[in-house]
Amino acid sequence: MVQNKKTGTAHARCRRTRRLAGVLAASLFGPASPSLAQTVLPPQTATPAGSSSSTPLQQPGAATTTPQATATTGATATDPLATGSTTSPDFTDADLAAPEDDFGRMNLRETTLDDATAQRIRREAEETDGIRLGTMVLRPSIIQRFGSETTDDSEGRETRNYMETGLKGSLTSDWSRHELTIGGEGYWQRNISGHGATDPNANVNADLRLDISHDTVAHITGGYSFSREDTNDPNAISGAAVQSGVHMYTGGVSVEHDFGRLRGTVGADLERWQYSDAELSDGTMVSLSDRNRLSGTLRGRIGYEVSPALTPFTEVSVGRVTYDEKTDSEGYRRSGEFYAAKAGIAADFGEKLRGEIGLGYRQQRFDDERLKEIGAMTIDGNVYWSPRQGTDVNLGLTTTIDPSTTAGLSGSVIYALNAEVEHRLRSNLVARLSGSSRWTEYQDDTAPPDTVTYTTGAGLTWSVNRYLDLAADLSYERTEYKSAADSNVMRAMVGLTTKR
Repeated sequence: MVQNKKTGTAHARCRRTRRLAGVLAASLFGPASPSLAQTVLPPQTATPAGSSSSTPLQQPGAATTTPQATATTGATATDPLATGSTTSPDFTDADLAAPEDDFGRMNLRETTLDDATAQRIRREAEETDGIRLGTMVLRPSIIQRFGSETTDDSEGRETRNYMETGLKGSLTSDWSRHELTIGGEGYWQRNISGHGATDPNANVNADLRLDISHDTVAHITGGYSFSREDTNDPNAISGAAVQSGVHMYTGGVSVEHDFGRLRGTVGADLERWQYSDAELSDGTMVSLSDRNRLSGTLRGRIGYEVSPALTPFTEVSVGRVTYDEKTDSEGYRRSGEFYAAKAGIAADFGEKLRGEIGLGYRQQRFDDERLKEIGAMTIDGNVYWSPRQGTDVNLGLTTTIDPSTTAGLSGSVIYALNAEVEHRLRSNLVARLSGSSRWTEYQDDTAPPDTVTYTTGAGLTWSVNRYLDLAADLSYERTEYKSAADSNVMRAMVGLTTKR
């Protein structure tokens, strides 16, 4: 009898040891599953020797041994952790697997690949922890830089020194479903010495993603941008002391649905351009309200998923441009319709390579028969490539039609290429190289000759700490005219960025 009591005590001690081992193993390999829930209950009293064998009370959802194991041992199916069996617990169950980094979050769908601003916001958002505002995370930055600019053109050489103040930030949701991303930046300049036009600019974009179902996603987008019209732009006012400020408002809605391997998207977009008055050197104000216009576009796109990484697609769009004033200052009716189509391929190989590129054709017609329609081949796309860890390459291609303000001239086609390479020399030191080209093509025989602009630049950013960056940049811009003297601009900037 004493021996049986000792044996029962030893068995109870063994069961408690096994329960403790099971709890420790569950904490190491993943969240506790229902099969481990009973391990935290008070230990059962040892079965007295000589009593009839019975199956212990089993908790709801408790795991049982497989029929094969039961046939082998000849015992009733029981939880191995509760009976002191020598069978090892199975931690290969999905409930016990190590959780993902974003465990519990469903808003992991990437933004559309053609949204360059959103992509840049995502990359910059990873650099700081940000400030949590309820279910949103705010990541603000303040930039203060000193710059020097030297311009050499047909009017001679001019140098100005200036201070530039900037604000930049992103606001991102942290919801279980859906996602809101807002990103913006703005810069204001003030001349310290010399004369020359300042170049203020601002840009704000928002994207609300709605996860309607597993296969259907909707996007509601909006944005605003401001820039000063370039003095070298053919539509700029010649001899103006201050060129017009260009305000651009955008908005859109789209719905994307997966039909198995087919992926369809329909959307509608609005764009609004508004021009402020230009100021001449004698103080006279020139109204440019006849250039204010609204553009509406309907588009449809369908793609076929050849593989998870490659999706060829075709896209068509139709729209109309409507000017606030029926005729411009020269008496031309510049409102009209446009049509576009393109085909391309989207790729997503993870962090190493992703993006899309498309080739197509766009045509714009005008209500005024005196204006020649514009038709052009288009190439649009962007590529994000990381050839090695710490090196990122961004490429962008765009094609746009720019309406003219010259009497009898329809407008021009602008092809732009942008490239930027970032390489992390050290954990807190990043080097940058950038380059771009802009080709303005006129299709009318009476139009001015085509112009080409090249820009190249280099820079370094040193992260003093997680909240402060020191940056230096140098850039060179050259514009070539076939009927006028070329223009050259050299810029150098150094400054600090505080971020949170």
